[in-house]
Amino acid sequence: MPPDDDLLPAAVPVGVGASAGTDGPFSADSGGVMVDTDERALAGGDADARPARGPLRRRLGLLDQHDFRQLYLADTISQLGAQVTLLALPLVAVLALHATTFEVGALTACETAAFLFVGLPAGAWVDRMRRRNVLIAGDLGRAVLLGSIPIAWWLHWLTVEQLFVVALLAGVCTVFFDVAYQSYLPHLVGRENLIEGNAKLESVRAVNQIGGPAVAGLIVQAFTAPFAIAVNGLSYLGSALFVTRIRRRESRPERKPDAHLGREIMEGLRFVLGNRMLRSIAACTGSSNLFSAIGAAMLVLLLARILGLPPWQIGLFSSVPAIGGLLGAFTATRIARWLGQGPAIWIAPLVSAPFALLMPMAQRGILLWLAAIGNGIWWYGVVVYNVAQVSFRQGLCPERLLGRMNATMRFLVWGTMPVGGLLGGLLGETLGVRPAMWIGAIGGLFCFLPVFLSPLRWMRELPTHEPDPVPEGAPAA
Repeated sequence: MPPDDDLLPAAVPVGVGASAGTDGPFSADSGGVMVDTDERALAGGDADARPARGPLRRRLGLLDQHDFRQLYLADTISQLGAQVTLLALPLVAVLALHATTFEVGALTACETAAFLFVGLPAGAWVDRMRRRNVLIAGDLGRAVLLGSIPIAWWLHWLTVEQLFVVALLAGVCTVFFDVAYQSYLPHLVGRENLIEGNAKLESVRAVNQIGGPAVAGLIVQAFTAPFAIAVNGLSYLGSALFVTRIRRRESRPERKPDAHLGREIMEGLRFVLGNRMLRSIAACTGSSNLFSAIGAAMLVLLLARILGLPPWQIGLFSSVPAIGGLLGAFTATRIARWLGQGPAIWIAPLVSAPFALLMPMAQRGILLWLAAIGNGIWWYGVVVYNVAQVSFRQGLCPERLLGRMNATMRFLVWGTMPVGGLLGGLLGETLGVRPAMWIGAIGGLFCFLPVFLSPLRWMRELPTHEPDPVPEGAPAA
């Protein structure tokens, strides 16, 4: 989730259809959950009539709720498949099709180009639709597109150009899925639980980031990279199945007679760019994603072509840093309480980003695993950042603007990633793989500054949107 996903960890490849719940190097774009899971609560029953929550149900928290549990399971399955493709897709290009350095960078750019080209109108369109339906369509679309790769490979028709097309179109599906996903969660679970919901969904991402690349490396080693991509296609079918099991339905959004796509897009832009705190988060995440994408474009080339690592070892290397992300998901809520939500947003990247400097120094032996550990510390900061800033964004935005706000943020912060991918390919082609990664790692050191120089620096409690009061005598929603 995503993707959350907003901030992308340094030198981590971006996979086709991977839904970073977050928007960039710092990426958790998820939401919270309704407080009570009792069926009478879902049906609008009296809160006083609900049964008391036992110790086990309290420990489960949001997972005790049926609808959040279905979303959680859908996210678990799709994230595992997405993590397989994170490694398998560039390995198809490098090992099966012998792509050039620039082609690998261009493939990285294609994976996120849709956020640049359709990101803004996607938010306005999603605000006109039932978000659950958008999630299902996005999953099914990505399953079909990714399924075409192993079929073409089996028929000996697979080309680099097909990888580009699949990456672009799957990216379009991901844009709509991610915008709907981020906008659906507050409706599904309630704003008061956003931090807990984001942390739980981010933990799914972290666990899959640990196991997914290792599984992908073993599958690629045993069956080839195109076969591994077929696993991701099946995972999206499973995700769609669980989303269909969500019981709570949205009412169809009311469309005003004078609705106009251009005006709706501008309304989302004005909301984000007109708020100094959201502006600073967009600048921080967007710049970090730019530099991270430069390193991500070169990572598989460094590991597979320069260091000559086998696929299983590349998978294991890619899994180690995700342990830091898992620890970040488990501790993000406590850190936000300890430091304050505002300070946590800038302290996390400030402290963790220098450890990404170990990545360009990776060599066979101890330096390889020191680089993996350093990247894990970076991931820890990324997850803490994402949980804090995404929860703030979701809590601040009115319900009717959630789709456009999330789409605007994705446009601003993920739109820099295709630029970074192309830059990585060009820098790798002209200067070499390691110098390109050094540029990405050094540039990432300064990305915390926009947030540090904003009002967020000392704000322990961040503002939230207060719903409009219900007129006296009107029925409760």
